[in-house]
Amino acid sequence: MMIKTSKLTGNTDIFSPMQIIDRKMTRPVLITVAPNGARKLKQDHPQLPLTAYELGETAAACSAAGAAMLHLHVRDKGFAHSLDPERYRAAINQIRQAAGPDLIIQITTEAVGRYQPAEQMASVKKTRPEAVSLALRELIPTPKDESAAAGFFQWLYTERIAPQYILYDEDDILAFKSLYQRGLVPDESIHVLLVLGRYEASQESDPAALPPLLAHLDASWLWSVCAFGRNESRCMDEAIKAGGHCRVGFENNLSLPDGNTASSNADLVRSAAELVLEAGCSVADPATARELLQVHWR
Repeated sequence: MMIKTSKLTGNTDIFSPMQIIDRKMTRPVLITVAPNGARKLKQDHPQLPLTAYELGETAAACSAAGAAMLHLHVRDKGFAHSLDPERYRAAINQIRQAAGPDLIIQITTEAVGRYQPAEQMASVKKTRPEAVSLALRELIPTPKDESAAAGFFQWLYTERIAPQYILYDEDDILAFKSLYQRGLVPDESIHVLLVLGRYEASQESDPAALPPLLAHLDASWLWSVCAFGRNESRCMDEAIKAGGHCRVGFENNLSLPDGNTASSNADLVRSAAELVLEAGCSVADPATARELLQVHWR
């Protein structure tokens, strides 16, 4: 059995290696946890992690529950969204202290109406993380922004920082595919995140929205899904069965599959892990996730 202990609290979770991965027998599925996002606050959920300390504790619990990667947002002193490299470094250090060295930490470049493309890219260059998520429509809002973004993608490749390209709809996929086909995106281990339901009025995702998006993906791309609202679990189930990977957490959803409010982000990770195992797949550990995503140690 694998026993993981938080260095801050001493709490432990036990996860069987047989449940995590058997590379020869099953397809490994990456579970990413997005524990807070850019907008939610404590009034949305008392266990929403906002400080570096809280992010560390959440990371340790989610790692023990089966998450191989954490999608990181940090906040300023007023708990507003921030891309401050110093705040990123403080949170990353706290996560490493609490969860250990294995969990992949992916920072965000989300604009939230506060940051322009040049500022988003500058944050990454100053932070120098091991992984980063990039919303295509934010970095390339107009055709004239394409050249700068392509140069940034090449810099990420040279610096061995693993990007995940966030795509919201068919137009985003086709725009990204155009960049890819024209050689403007380095083609080693492309990883995209399909966001279901972001622009639905109800903010409730529908698993039926996934197949039309998959029809446009290049067969060589690795893909994950995130979803909004109480249908998150159904969307994850659809993604797993279709050959994809999962992102869950309080950023997009607070509900368990039965409709009750989750007590923690780790509850949502455990729920996703159960779906992975029920589908006959294995929960990828961080080492396997690093191989899948070409994430290099830092």
